[in-house]
Amino acid sequence: MTEQAKVPAIRFAGFTDPWEQRKLGDCFEFLKSNTLSRAGLNGENGTARNVHYGDILIKFGDCLDDERSDLPFITDDTVLPKYAGSILREGDVIFADTAEDETAGKCVELRKLPKEPTISGLHTIPARPRFPFGTGYLGHYLNSDAYHRQLLPLMQGIKVISVSKAALQDTQVRFPGLSEQSAIGAALNEIDSLITLHQRKYDKLVIFKKTMLEKMFPKDGESVPEIRFAGFTDPWEQRKL
Repeated sequence: MTEQAKVPAIRFAGFTDPWEQRKLGDCFEFLKSNTLSRAGLNGENGTARNVHYGDILIKFGDCLDDERSDLPFITDDTVLPKYAGSILREGDVIFADTAEDETAGKCVELRKLPKEPTISGLHTIPARPRFPFGTGYLGHYLNSDAYHRQLLPLMQGIKVISVSKAALQDTQVRFPGLSEQSAIGAALNEIDSLITLHQRKYDKLVIFKKTMLEKMFPKDGESVPEIRFAGFTDPWEQRKL
């Protein structure tokens, strides 16, 4: 996006208005997060769910769809009442404020939350938009280089790098009109779906190749493999390397 025009180099047809720019602190209100470690969570049951910073950094993409997320439960049922005013909603975003590298500040936009109340966990900064944004826009934008490079000079630490809430508040957020936001979010969500589809195909091919490697070469003490191409019947030769 150029500074003069305040518009991106590529846009969907029909959109010509300049983008708006505001401080993040003017666009979001911050919610409370808990300090529960993995030891305080479980994958079986509970009255509330938890979003852990490690999952934001490693497991989740730009947008969190609970159908694929497996959010852990909070083991202690007395925790939830303390965060009654910070129960997460669809459209909220959560930053991971700590990482071992410059991925600190990675963000996830919440979509399709589970039926149980969900709260933000250890080393996270949950934020709620003060006005509507298009579905998927914030998750993709706040993880883009266009936004994330603002965080690099604000990061502190050596072995563990962190970004503070105060630092986030002063960063600049850029966005077009709501309909263009929605178009951008939908397009990037579709690309994510394609990536997931091809990733599944890749995973299956890796397993298939591993199986073939086990069956297409003779095992110790045998002269032929378990699986051969049609038409080949001669025993394999064996020599010292």
